[in-house]
Amino acid sequence: MLQLLFAVAFSAAPLTLYVPPVRSLNTFVETVEAFLRQTVLYGVRVYPRLRLAFSRIMSFWIRAARRFELVWSSAFMAHDLRYSITL
Repeated sequence: MLQLLFAVAFSAAPLTLYVPPVRSLNTFVETVEAFLRQTVLYGVRVYPRLRLAFSRIMSFWIRAARRFELVWSSAFMAHDLRYSITL
């Protein structure tokens, strides 16, 4: 059991290198806040464009699906007419 405790403790020790020290945490928080401010400004500009692009793509797919459906339904109707005439 003691061996397992030492194994876990020494395997977790390198992970502490990824945590910044407290004295530089303030600078890190400022950098993250600045990054988020810039990202929000960019996102506000991009979001309407993405919505427009998505709606155009969806309307294209819906129109194409309706046309495909009409083509197939008219083809089946023509086939049914030919079949009923030959009977």
